Amino acid sequence: MKKKFLVIASSCLVLFGLVGYNKQLVEGPVFAKDKIITKYKYDRSDEKKAAKIEADNSKKEKHIQSLDKKIASLRKQLKKYSGAHAVESVSQAKLANLTYSGQNVITVNNNDPEFSKSDLSTSQGAWQRYGNLDNQNRVTAANALLNQSLMPTSKREPLHVNPTGWHNKRIASGWIYNRCHLIGYQLTGQNNNLKNLMTGTRQLNDPDMLRYENEVADYIKESSKNYVRYRVTPIFRGSELLARGIEMEGQSISSNRVHFNVYIFNVQDGIKLNYTDGTSRIG
Repeated sequence: MKKKFLVIASSCLVLFGLVGYNKQLVEGPVFAKDKIITKYKYDRSDEKKAAKIEADNSKKEKHIQSLDKKIASLRKQLKKYSGAHAVESVSQAKLANLTYSGQNVITVNNNDPEFSKSDLSTSQGAWQRYGNLDNQNRVTAANALLNQSLMPTSKREPLHVNPTGWHNKRIASGWIYNRCHLIGYQLTGQNNNLKNLMTGTRQLNDPDMLRYENEVADYIKESSKNYVRYRVTPIFRGSELLARGIEMEGQSISSNRVHFNVYIFNVQDGIKLNYTDGTSRIG
């Protein structure tokens, strides 16, 4: 009886073991579940380079457009100077009798300034001299030996004196007249000096006179050793109070970097000027 019980017990153990084994075979082994996270890193360096190139191209395009506008403006100004009529060895009286025919600036004496050897001496250093007003209170010639030492260090104050022929009025494009310095403020710092001011059109003052003033200023700014002999003479016809134009002469010392003798007409496009008294009308 005892043996029979042991046989039954052993059989039961074997049976339960087989059942567990079969269950393991069916369900498979049990492993711990691991969470797998995959990270991707994208290389966007090409995109960044492309964006930078696009931004640079945009800046360059704007710069080119700005340059195109400047070139167009300069070409417009250049038309006034190119093909200028050459006037050789004329006197101031003959300049006064010239008739304006659309060319703002003409050369005088083959563009050679008429300075003597003594005029070009630097032995006295830089200087400036302004002629007395004539018997009609008209401005006369202004002379200077220009150098950095004469250039102003303070901001220019507003002008308030009125030269002869001053009958200013505003039109659609702005004021007709400027109080024109014979020797520009940037060169000597002279401002409300009646001996250095004349009634001149905006066209005469800027760009015509300013072109030559800037040429001189740029040269003397380069070195404290640079000098320019300079003369500006207003040209009146008879007893008229408004100048017909101005003669500008410039000569750099010890070089030919600055060298000009020109006559600039005192005119304003679209305006009829009465040179007798300076009054004007559109026409």
